[in-house]
Amino acid sequence: MKKFNKIAIPVALGIFGLAVLNSCSVGIPKGATAVQNFNSPKFLGKWYEVARFDYRFEKNMNNVTATYSKKDNGNIKVDNRGYDYVKNKWKESIGEAKFVKNDKIGELKVSFFKPIWAGYNVIDIDDDYKYALISGNNLDYLWILSREKTIPAVYKERFLAKAKSIGYNTDQLIWVEHDK
Repeated sequence: MKKFNKIAIPVALGIFGLAVLNSCSVGIPKGATAVQNFNSPKFLGKWYEVARFDYRFEKNMNNVTATYSKKDNGNIKVDNRGYDYVKNKWKESIGEAKFVKNDKIGELKVSFFKPIWAGYNVIDIDDDYKYALISGNNLDYLWILSREKTIPAVYKERFLAKAKSIGYNTDQLIWVEHDK
């Protein structure tokens, strides 16, 4: 029995480790393309979350913002903040993003719990970098961001049409409330 445990325990731990690493995907949904000629310095700064799918880590949150700043190592600091209206308290999560290929392509990976990384892809953005459509690595993650607390109808319609064409069920989006 001791011999079996010496083999079974490491094998089980190895399988568990592979399962955890496999759950950390940094890809992009089929049919989506990251923005080319991406201007990473122009993307930095504060963004308001206008819409999202209902994620466990953002449950019951309004007034959600993401602030991106350049780190000394060339990566991007990600500071997500929002108000949990059920618990009546602010929540903040600090992470780090890296470009998957280079900083001219809006394909990044983000981590709030290293070594676990997830896909974060800028798949549409306006010329002035005021409105952005962000996907995760699959059709379970989608965000609409704005430099303002709202988004003009023309960009809302454009982003919804693009998300639908990729396969997202945009009826499931939560439209985030922001204090005036």
